[in-house]
Amino acid sequence: MSNNGTDLTLGFISSSVAILLFGSNYVPLKKYDTGDGMFLQWVLCAAIWLVALVANLVLHCPKFWPFAMVGGCIWATGNIAVVPVMKTIGLGLGLLIWGSFNALTGWTSSRFGWFGMDAEEVAKPLLNYLGAGLSVVSTFIFFFIKSEIPKNTCSMDTTPLMTEHVTNKTQDPCPGSSWVDKLSPVQSRMVGCSLAVISGILYGSTFVPIIYIKDHSKRNDSIYAGASQYGFLSGILWAIATCCWFIANHSLSAVVSFPIITAGPGFVAAMWGVFMFKEIQGQQNYLLMIFAFCIILTGALCTAFSKT
Repeated sequence: MSNNGTDLTLGFISSSVAILLFGSNYVPLKKYDTGDGMFLQWVLCAAIWLVALVANLVLHCPKFWPFAMVGGCIWATGNIAVVPVMKTIGLGLGLLIWGSFNALTGWTSSRFGWFGMDAEEVAKPLLNYLGAGLSVVSTFIFFFIKSEIPKNTCSMDTTPLMTEHVTNKTQDPCPGSSWVDKLSPVQSRMVGCSLAVISGILYGSTFVPIIYIKDHSKRNDSIYAGASQYGFLSGILWAIATCCWFIANHSLSAVVSFPIITAGPGFVAAMWGVFMFKEIQGQQNYLLMIFAFCIILTGALCTAFSKT
């Protein structure tokens, strides 16, 4: 097999693993009362950093560029909204929406060379544009899918992530409730969809600093000359999926991998939402979801074939 064929095979395998893990990494959170999500954010980022440390050691500790940390800050900022999004519109719909905006942001910045990155070319631009366009169309369909999210009922079955001893005798009857639990259904949907869009845009910008370093590492007059072509971000499933995403970026290029990897996890998360958590119900919602998935699949295939 040629080197090009090997890269494509490795890229698509890495993309498949990333899709599965990205679509499943928030599933364990549905079992616990996550409050406003800030403590969760700390635990998740700590787990990601540990896996990233292992990845860095495996790569023999390539030179570290502080600018790459900007990508981690952008991701962490977007990740603050994960818990509110899950509580308002659900895991499946939330990931579908932020995944679509993630794809659009990542694709446009890579394709047109935003933020100082090199514009990436593909063999069949028309197919690439079509694939990205279909991802946008699917986004608007997702806004019409209604999700059923139960409100906090102070059930004893949920175990809080962190507890504290309270000496005050007047206790909150729902100690695990947060501002999200007090929103009306209409407010929940508006807040959830808005936060999912913002998170998607931030997620789509996560790789900008690292791709910038990689592009400029090929130029002798750049301070990043000679920087490693492989990288890592500092949640076990998320970190492994991100490592696979880096491999896919290297093998397929970001302009191809972004639409595929950012659209795919929404399908996986939606299946969790439909079959496990019953977030999405009703024939009309099922038909809209299937229609949107068909559009996503078509777009992903167009994007994939645009490389060759």
